Amino acid sequence: METAVSELTAPRALRDSDAIARPHSLNRLQQANQDSKQLEPTMRGPAGFLLFSLLLMAPHSTGVAAQDTQPDPKMPCANWMGGAPGYPGHNGAPGRDGKDGRDGLKGDKGDEGPAGPKGEPGPVGSRGFPGPPGSPGIPGTPGQKGKDAFVHRSAFSVGLTERSPAPNLPIRFSKIFYNEQGHYDPSTGKFLCNVPGTYYFAYHLTVYLSDVKVSLYRKDKAVIFTYDQFQNNNVDQASGSVLLHLSSGDEVWLQVYGNGDKNGVYADNLNDSTFMGFLLYPDPDNY
Repeated sequence: METAVSELTAPRALRDSDAIARPHSLNRLQQANQDSKQLEPTMRGPAGFLLFSLLLMAPHSTGVAAQDTQPDPKMPCANWMGGAPGYPGHNGAPGRDGKDGRDGLKGDKGDEGPAGPKGEPGPVGSRGFPGPPGSPGIPGTPGQKGKDAFVHRSAFSVGLTERSPAPNLPIRFSKIFYNEQGHYDPSTGKFLCNVPGTYYFAYHLTVYLSDVKVSLYRKDKAVIFTYDQFQNNNVDQASGSVLLHLSSGDEVWLQVYGNGDKNGVYADNLNDSTFMGFLLYPDPDNY
C-alpha cells in the first residue's frame, strides 16, 4: 500500500508540475508532497484509500483553476514556470545629488536676540576731512566791567618870563602852560624823568637884541645845539627838537651856550619863548 501510494503520488505530482506554470502552483505541489509523506501511516486500509482519493482531486481542481488564468504575453517570463523568490540584493550605490530647489518664501522676522558682550576697542582710524563751518553760536553773557588800563603820562609845556637869561645855567621857564604831573621844576628849569621811556622835546625861542646860541642838555651833557644870528631892528626865531630815551632820574633842560655874548633869548607880552616835552611810550620791561 505504501508503495502504491508513493508510485501514484509521485507521477501525479510531476504531471501537475508540468501542467501548472505559475509560482503558487509549484508551492502547492511541494506542500502536497510533504502532506502525503506525513499521512503515509494513516493511508493503510479503506480510510486511507478514501483520503488518498480526496488528495488526488484537490491538485486537479487547482490545476484547472490555474489553467483558467492565462499568463500575460507581455511579461518576459509569461510561458515559463516561475522560479522561487530570490534573496534581496545588496544596497545599490547612492545616486547623484539632485538639482537645487527653488528658494522658499521669506520667513517672518525672528525675535531680537540678547546683546552680545562688549568687544575690544578697534584701532584709531585716520583723521578725516574738516567738516563744513557750523552756524554762529548764541552770543554769550556780558562779562564784568574791568578796570581801566592805567595810562602812563608825563608832559610839560612852559614859557619864558625874564629877558637875557644868564649863560651856562639852565634857563628857568616860569610861565606854566601844562605841568599836571609836576615832572618839570620851574625853580630849577629842569625836567625830571619819572617814567622810563621815549620822550619828545622841542623849543621855540624869540631872538632879539643879540645872537642866540642854546643847547639841550641831558645829564650834564649837551645833546643838540641851535644858533641864530640877530638882524638889526628885526625879531627872529630859533627852534629845535629831538627824541630821547630817558631812564628814571634823568634830567633834561635848556641853557645858553658860551660866555654870555649870545644870550639874545627874548620874551614879552607879544613874543614868547617856549620849551616843552612829553612821553611817547613807556618801556615795556618796567610797565
